[in-house]
Parts: sequence; C-alpha cells; structure tokens
Amino acid sequence: MKLSLNWLNRYLSAPASQEKVCTLLGQQGFPIEDQEQLPGGDVFIDAEVTSNRSDSLSHIGMAREVSAGDSELQLNTPDITITESDTAVESLTSVANDETELCPVYTARVIQGVKVGPSPQWLVDLLEAIGLRSVNNVVDVTNFVLMEMGQPLHTFDMDKLDGGKIIVRRAKAGEAFAAIDGTNHKLDDAMLVIADASKPQAVAGVMGGLDSEVTDGTTNILLESARFDQLSVRTTSRRMKLSSDSSYRFERGVDPCGVEIASKRAAQLIMELAGGTLAKGVIRAGETEPVPKVIELRIKRCNDIMGVTLKPEVMAGLLSSLTLETEIEGDKLKVTVPTYRSDIEREVDLIEEVTRMYGMANIPVNDSITLRVRPPQNNLKARKRLGQILVSHGYCETMTFSFVNPKLGGRFVPVGNKPLEIGDERRKSEPMLRPSLIPSLMICRKGNQDVGNSDVKLFETASVWSRNAKDEIVEHRELALLADVSDPQLALRSMRGLLEELAERLGGNVDLQLEATDAKCYSDALAVTLNGKAIGIMGLIDKKTQDAFDLQTPVIAASLVLQPFIDLYPAQRLVGSLSRFPAIERDLSVLVKDEVTWDQIQEQVLATKPEFMESLDFVTTYRGKPIPKGIKSVSLRLTFRDEQSTLRHEQVDGQMQTVINALTSKLEAEIRA
Repeated sequence: MKLSLNWLNRYLSAPASQEKVCTLLGQQGFPIEDQEQLPGGDVFIDAEVTSNRSDSLSHIGMAREVSAGDSELQLNTPDITITESDTAVESLTSVANDETELCPVYTARVIQGVKVGPSPQWLVDLLEAIGLRSVNNVVDVTNFVLMEMGQPLHTFDMDKLDGGKIIVRRAKAGEAFAAIDGTNHKLDDAMLVIADASKPQAVAGVMGGLDSEVTDGTTNILLESARFDQLSVRTTSRRMKLSSDSSYRFERGVDPCGVEIASKRAAQLIMELAGGTLAKGVIRAGETEPVPKVIELRIKRCNDIMGVTLKPEVMAGLLSSLTLETEIEGDKLKVTVPTYRSDIEREVDLIEEVTRMYGMANIPVNDSITLRVRPPQNNLKARKRLGQILVSHGYCETMTFSFVNPKLGGRFVPVGNKPLEIGDERRKSEPMLRPSLIPSLMICRKGNQDVGNSDVKLFETASVWSRNAKDEIVEHRELALLADVSDPQLALRSMRGLLEELAERLGGNVDLQLEATDAKCYSDALAVTLNGKAIGIMGLIDKKTQDAFDLQTPVIAASLVLQPFIDLYPAQRLVGSLSRFPAIERDLSVLVKDEVTWDQIQEQVLATKPEFMESLDFVTTYRGKPIPKGIKSVSLRLTFRDEQSTLRHEQVDGQMQTVINALTSKLEAEIRA
C-alpha cells in the first residue's frame, strides 16, 4: 500500500511522525518496504499488506491501524454531507443489473452541470505523492476516494451513454472494447461489462472505456460505486492483461457497506471542486447492505493459545482499539465485526487480533515444547498398507494430472452421468476433470511405451469427477490399477487374486465377489462388490479403447471406489485352533463350454453342500489339443476334513459323485480323465 504521510495524518487526531508510523505499522504486521522524503516535506511510505487484509488498502484503513497502536491518537474519519436537488435520479437514468452473482450491488448517482478542469494543488500533491498522475478534478476525486477509503469508483460522461442508462451484463463473444489507456480488446462471454444501450463502456472492476471518459467538455456525469465478484475481476484482468488500482482491490474484496459511503464522499468532493447539482437519491441494483456478524471469543481459549493470561478488560480494549465493538459476557467476549474486516470469520481470527495488538514481543518464548504422542489414524494406516500390498505385487504408484482430453476421458464417464469441464482457456486441450483414473494411467502407460518400458504395472488413488442426472457435481476418491497383458486369462486371475488379497489383508474375513458384466471400454469385465456393495469394475480394456490411447500392448484395468477398502481396516479375522485330523484333497478337471464361468462352476459345487468340504479352489484352465475348439478344461481342488475324526476316502467318494452329477446335469460338463 502506497501511503503519503501528510495524507495519512488527515485522519489522525494529531500528526504522527514518519518514525512512529513506520514502527507501529511494522509491529502490527505491515512491514515497511520503502520510505522516501518528497519535496515539500511529505514522506512516501510503501507498506506490505497481506492479501486477506483488503481493509488496509486505503489511507483510512492504515490510519485505523496506527491509531490502534497508540492510545494518544484517535481515528478521525471525514464528515460526509451532501445536498441534493429536487430532480429524482430515476428520471435521469436507469440501471439493469443482469448478473447479480458477478455484481452483488451496483449504485449510480447523477451530477449535472459540473465544470471539469484542473484539480486544486492540495489534491494534486497528495495524488502525486503516491505516484498517481492528476487528470482533472472529477477523475482525481474518484482516485482520491479510492486511496482514501479503498472503494473503487468510476465516472461516465452521461451525454455519451447511449440511452442514458447502465446495463450490467456479460460481454458478447468477440465484442470490441477500447479502454481508457488506449488499448483495444476483444471480449468473451465470461467477462462482466458495464454497458449502455448499445455497447460496453467499462469492463467491470478493471478499467473504464475510452468512449465515455470524462473530459474537459463533460457537464453531466454518472457516478458508479459497486461491488464485483473477486474471482471474476481477477480472471478478466489476467485475460485482458489489464491491471489497475481498482482491480487490485476488487480482487481482494471491498467493504459491502463501503459502496454507499464512498459514493457519497465522491459526490461531496466533486460538487466542492467541480460544482454541479446532485440528483435526488441513488439507484441501487442488487443486494442490501449486510448486517455485521457477531463472534464469540472464549477468554480461556484465547489465553491458552497465546500462552499468557490477559484480563477480559484488556482483551476487550485491544479489540475495541481496532473498532471491533466488544462486550464482556461472563467468560466470553461478544465481538461485532465490521463488514470491512472480511478476514475475521471465526474465534481464532479474533485471537490473532488480540495477539497482534498485544504484541508478539510481549509473549514469552518457552525453551521447551510439549508433544502428545498419538497413534496414526486408521485411515492413514489403511492407505499405507494398501500401497505396500500393491508395490509388493510389482505395481508402481503414479501421480497424474487431474485434467484429460474429453475425447479420451469422455469414454469413461459413468453411465447416466455427464462430464465435468471448466471454461478456462488455459486448459484448451484438456478442459475435462477426469471421470476415472484409467485414462490418466493409460496416458502414463503410453509414456512408458514411448521410452521402451515393458511389463508395466501402475496404480493411483485420487479424486474423480462427473455430473449426475440432476447436474450436481459427483466426486469420490478412486483406486485404479493398470497392468500389461500377455495372457488374458492369466491377467484376469492375477488381478482378481490381487483384489481378494487387498480385501483380506485390509479387512480380514470379508465378502468380495466378482461377476461377469458388460461395461464401456472393456472387452471382458467383472463387476466388483465388497460386502454386498458395488464398488467398481475390472477387466480387459477393449481394442478400440486401446487404439484410442495408441497403446501397442493389451492392458487390464480396475476402477474401484477407494473408501470401502479403507473402511475395512483394521482387519477383523475369525480364527480357530489347528485341526488334529488330516484333510483329503480331491482334484477334478471338467470340460465345459467357453462361456461357462468359474462363478457358475463354484455356484454349482457349493449348491450340493458337501458335508465335509472345507474349501474349494481354482487350479487352472486349459485350452488346446486334444480339447475341441470352444471347449475348455477347468481344474478345481476340493479339500475335505472331519473335525471329529480321521476322514476316510469312502466318506468323500459319495460327496464327490454328488458334485460331479451337479456339474454334468446343470452345466453340461464332462469329467476329464
């Protein structure tokens, strides 16, 4: 913030010296970056202001800080009085605010019969002290009020406004605009403009237009005071490569209640310096002024965090010095926060203010610290364990970018949902937030392919986004796996086993089921359910999708919701004593049609409910000579055990025959010799 010492002292009950001002501001969190003696006795001071302290981007704001640091200095704000004519402002102009989200409030006053000319020397001196060039008495007043109160203003030549009215709207794509600085621009429909009946006359919050600027021939002016969306101003300023003192303040936020005060102050000074008559009233388009919020501050909490013991009266005094109205109520303070202090939102912000005004130098420094040891949280331990399991299987963790090309990412948008894209020109080729991690992993696989890496296995955990049927943004964290495929069946079994191991090691005895399904981008896909809840899909990526990513090697992938795995941890397992009796294992190979799945075989075996069967395991699948085409051989192992005595083979033979009968009758299986 560029300050003039003479200007600053206009708002203090007694003149403060350069040394005192710099010392107080430095102590209260506004380090001085530069000081310079100016001709005529004034002093230029450049103080650093953090981005959350927009209230201090003005001389009154800095004077408030100086007076708060010295009890002998009082803050004196200007006395604002205006005289209005009998002509209603509504009879002279109108304001249509079509974009209240980007312009919460827009106000307009009209002053007729002004005489534009040079500014008085005192005004020229103050502006030049902080590096501003004097233009004319009307424009200089708006710059003066900007630097005095921190509220940007703009004046239009009323006679140059088509229709004599103001329309706050979005620009039309390609619409032309000539700025006051002489530069020409093409606008886009994301930018907010202040227009008349035919064209833009200012880019909201950034810069006024050349066509309606106030000149020596201007006699009637429209005075704008408004509040614009911070992000909108910042984005527009950067796209247009235009920056101004006004945009700097709008980007950081202006006082909602300062819009009207600054408008009155500017009208007062314009009539003093340029004459004219002020139309009666003000046109206000948008929201009403907000009510200051009240925050409670616990006295004990404040002392605990500061590490000192302050009496409630001391705390209240420190806050009141900053014009924060404070009342003591038992063990709490009730603090009314002015609207210009947008940085104060909660109790800890008030504690910071108490600490700042008390002085960091007055808080003793402990020569030791106390640490309370706490065990790691289960969700963090689960994530670590999950990563360890995947790495032990040869998977490498990736960290990829959240944006993808819609042509690639659009393939993986969930059925019934829509893609989520942003309208940022910096993301021209990749404007889509990824709906799945699979496209990101496939792009990463392509990069490995280009440098000659083979047998690649990748995994990532990150957020994915899309829009549901209600156009609501849907976001969740996903676990995605991708691996090269040499043998499709082996790859499917390997990834299935990996998922079963993840579930078992994270959760113990859990129910993980995989069932054949149809899915976009997959040739062979399995729907994955965990404890009865659908969590995602795994399978072989189809050839069309593989070619879209220019992959030469087939890949298998899994796209799973991460949280159900995390919620399993820590593992809960059912254990028992080791059996004293030996088990009997029987291997069985059956010939079935290719379309028969392992799940179907398993289902039929379990349906027979063998009395002594302890486990059923898949062994292998074989295709080839001498087995006919379209037929496969599936080998399975059944383990039998009697917990009460040694099991005899003749007891198992009958159960095996029941299993064989079920497979041959239900699945048309043939027992392989």
